[in-house]
Amino acid sequence: MTQIGYTLSSEEHGPTELVDIAERAEEAGFDFLSISDHFHPWVSAQGESPFVWSTLGAIANATDEIEVGVGVTCPTIRIHPLNVAHAVATVDEMLGDRFTFGVGTGENLNEHVTGERWPEHDVRLEMLEESMNVMRKLWTGETISHRGEHFTVENARLYTCPDEQPTTIASAFGPQTAEWTAENADGLWCSGPKEGPVEAYEDAGGEGPKYTQLHGCYAETEEDAIETVYKYWPNGSIPGELGQELPTPAHFKQAAEMVEKEDIAEAGTTTSPDPQDHIDSLEQAIDVGYDHVYFHQIGPEQDAAIEFYEEDVLPSFA
Repeated sequence: MTQIGYTLSSEEHGPTELVDIAERAEEAGFDFLSISDHFHPWVSAQGESPFVWSTLGAIANATDEIEVGVGVTCPTIRIHPLNVAHAVATVDEMLGDRFTFGVGTGENLNEHVTGERWPEHDVRLEMLEESMNVMRKLWTGETISHRGEHFTVENARLYTCPDEQPTTIASAFGPQTAEWTAENADGLWCSGPKEGPVEAYEDAGGEGPKYTQLHGCYAETEEDAIETVYKYWPNGSIPGELGQELPTPAHFKQAAEMVEKEDIAEAGTTTSPDPQDHIDSLEQAIDVGYDHVYFHQIGPEQDAAIEFYEEDVLPSFA
């Protein structure tokens, strides 16, 4: 059964506002929420970056039934996997079977802040695999020690621990990582209606849930929506692997100077006020094979977007 979700953008909203948005999205009938884990926003105009694990504790207390996922955390450089495992165990205890933990190899934007070297992708994938092994051992509630290539843990035990292993889904944007995800994670996490990662994941034997995020902006006119996206989310139109490699919001702002307003639609961002265009966007992702599709409303107008989806979009997927 396909589930339709809503993005809690930590780059654009403070922690209290994120909790309010979560409550409103649950009332509107969304099936799940996905919250981003960033140290920096992509560009300074977005203006926020609260600590996701504190925010998740408040969301767990403020909501009743809606599922909540982290999309996604990099548990390797900025935060040691032991500390991430501790945070996940606590949030999983609060949310129970409503919680899904998303992981990825990260972006230089968030991970370089500790002064550690930013390695190439293959090394980051090795680090992620080792990190996941460490976290899964800790989630057993047993005392563990680990001396690996990238991480060390000594005599550590989580006393507040889930009864079962948290559902851990890995992010993949290309076929190589999607194949790795099929072997090492409980599901696939992506962005956009990309068909390649789904095919590679399934061909490699992946049978878990498949998540993807769709970016857009609902406004009274398409011109207003494009202006909002151009101001708050120009990074969505920056091509290639720059999103993983640029180190600061200032660098993203410089790269975004190459983005024209005409590029917004070409990047797959939905800016139409017509409900059918939003429905078509969701159905496109579903037809590709994603069973968890969630909408990211870019900019400050969250209440209007949630009401629009509640009244004009979600009924088509009931």
